[in-house]
Amino acid sequence: MMIRLCYRPLERCFGRLGCGGGGTGGDGLLWHSDLKPHASGHFSIAVVQANYSLEDQGQVFTSPSATYIGVYDGHGGPEASRFVNKRLFPHLQKFASEQGGLSADVIKKAFKATEDEFLHLVKRTLPISPQIASVGSCCLLGAISDNLLYVANLGDSRAVLGRRDTERKKYPVVAERLSTDHNVAVEEVRKEVEALHPDDSHIVVLSRGVWRIKGIIQVSRSIGDVYLKRPDFYRDPVFQQFGNPVPLKRPVMTAEPSILIRELEPEDLFLIFASDGLWEQLSDQAAVEIVFKHPRAEIAKRLVRAAVQEAAKKREMRYDDIKKIDKGIRRHFHDDITVIVIYLDNQKGSPYDRSKPNAVGCTSAPVDIFSLNAGDESERSMLSSVA
Repeated sequence: MMIRLCYRPLERCFGRLGCGGGGTGGDGLLWHSDLKPHASGHFSIAVVQANYSLEDQGQVFTSPSATYIGVYDGHGGPEASRFVNKRLFPHLQKFASEQGGLSADVIKKAFKATEDEFLHLVKRTLPISPQIASVGSCCLLGAISDNLLYVANLGDSRAVLGRRDTERKKYPVVAERLSTDHNVAVEEVRKEVEALHPDDSHIVVLSRGVWRIKGIIQVSRSIGDVYLKRPDFYRDPVFQQFGNPVPLKRPVMTAEPSILIRELEPEDLFLIFASDGLWEQLSDQAAVEIVFKHPRAEIAKRLVRAAVQEAAKKREMRYDDIKKIDKGIRRHFHDDITVIVIYLDNQKGSPYDRSKPNAVGCTSAPVDIFSLNAGDESERSMLSSVA
């Protein structure tokens, strides 16, 4: 399970622009990258922006021996997802190098180091930017090394596997969910949170038709959301004045990821990593069938468009109408959506197994798609510092 890379090349990679090129496809808030190789096949990435500031971040790191996939769905602002986008992969590689390979322990240490660094940032900037204490991000990580797949998750982004199933006639592929949704809309998650807080009958409440922790947030695990993890922030006079103080006896959220490790099999065809914005519109099986029956080129973009089309149908609108709606306002119709499709061509004789990367590469979605497509040079310059 040794990842044959040193830490410095990965760190240098994240010090430069990570965008892999792409276009809008007629939607000024949609970005996608061309199909690219990774160690086990090819991958496709696409993002559509709905919030005024893009709160989703997505990235893929490739090398001859390993592939990392990250989808970070921010909430309360873009700061936490951008921070994770910059720091999680370097931490992962650092600990993997120190411990001789990837493992569940390495992944947990990378998540903890990222969380600890963000907490340090919050403490340092609280006097001038107190709202940063209420910013957080769901975090979905995938890693492929030595034919092993690792999936770690905080929040409700989701990883779904498309597996060949010859017993199915129309579309011989079945969806298998690999990640755990940490969302209190799920009864099992609500019970988990309630069990951790037996002395708080209002730990999870139905607010505006949706289950929320303390009536505020739906997910129970994240990076950030410091004011829901640190009781001392309630007593901070700066945060009390400008933030959203919540009296706590103990943390009501954690940054402990759920982790799945499994060996890849010949029947495993592809993986879909996506933020909750996609899964709000498409079922696991519907997404898998779209990938299976369409060409690889721009497949992530196709999934994003399918989700936006579904959102448009719910409002009795056409896709051509909804894509004209500006960022911010568009959030009333759908969320930011990030999709990464990873094809698995490790079977012998695969026609796609000919263009494996022979060097380290990074592909990250833009920080703000609207500004990038509008040619905003100041936004372009920001990418080099956060991608």
